[in-house]
Amino acid sequence: MTALTEASATPRRAPWAWLGFALLAWIGAYASLDACADAVVAALGLAGGSRLGESVRFFAYDTPKVLLLLAGIVFAMGVIHTFIAPERTRALLAGRRLGIGNVMAATLGIVTPFCSCSAVPLFIGFLAAGVPLGVTFSFLISAPMVNEVALALLFGMFGWKVAALYLGLGLTVAIVAGLVIGQLGMERHLEDWVRAMQASQPAQFEAARPAWPERIDAGVAHVKSIVGKVWPYIIAGIALGAGIHGYVPEDFMAAIMGKDAPWWSLPAAVAIGVPMYTNAAGIIPVVEALLGKGAALGTVLAFMMSVIALSAPEMIILRKVLKPPLIATFAGVVAAGILVVGYVFNAVL
Repeated sequence: MTALTEASATPRRAPWAWLGFALLAWIGAYASLDACADAVVAALGLAGGSRLGESVRFFAYDTPKVLLLLAGIVFAMGVIHTFIAPERTRALLAGRRLGIGNVMAATLGIVTPFCSCSAVPLFIGFLAAGVPLGVTFSFLISAPMVNEVALALLFGMFGWKVAALYLGLGLTVAIVAGLVIGQLGMERHLEDWVRAMQASQPAQFEAARPAWPERIDAGVAHVKSIVGKVWPYIIAGIALGAGIHGYVPEDFMAAIMGKDAPWWSLPAAVAIGVPMYTNAAGIIPVVEALLGKGAALGTVLAFMMSVIALSAPEMIILRKVLKPPLIATFAGVVAAGILVVGYVFNAVL
């Protein structure tokens, strides 16, 4: 046996020290996002409470946050792929007969406090693992739309009945929209690189159990492959959201969302909400201000859902993963569900 053969046959030690350092650096970077964003605003000489200052802070905070989430989640998914074959993941979340996979994915979305753009990394990870398309969309819809922050704030402001109705209708939108998209069979509208990644996954680690160094290498390769493709779209999407953030025209919106407004006011509210971008905690104060000016609750909640579940920045990021027909279908199905929620709220409250 040659020296080269002996060296290749000797298993490498897992780079635990490197991995531990990377994890500490990731945690440190994530924990310092607020301070760094404030420092950027201060360095530019902008007033913290001004509209421009808030927009700059939003960009300085959300850009590294989403990129850190993307890198961390994609790395973890790459390592997990070495333990669990995509067929097992697909079988776990498929549940095609009763939509159990959609229910599981939508429920998972409730406990993950992501905004629409932050939910995209896990959505991409699900797709790369071979999870059915409709199931991944149930998660993508529920994660920003129905989360514990929105529920807690709605409970505190309006009571448990409104919070429970919001939870039930939001979950219904996520589950039904995922089922509809899954039944349409639109996998062909995934971008080619995503489909190629899905096709290459099944036999990747079936021949032999890889050692930990190979598992970690797989995670790093996953990050390079996915993050390397989508990061420009992430920056562009968040830049759009930051440009709009802080410039919410409350008086104008309250004028068309009144309780006696015509039927078209609800679709108009949804259309106004789509270009905006914030999370549930960020939009709740706007919701409270609109309600204080006499806007109808169902119309305002539909506006809130469109802001956090159908944001234009999210669509820009998804464009690197999905082709336009699938993005349009996703937006149309979710918008229809949001409109139903708004009309139900306005009818019963």
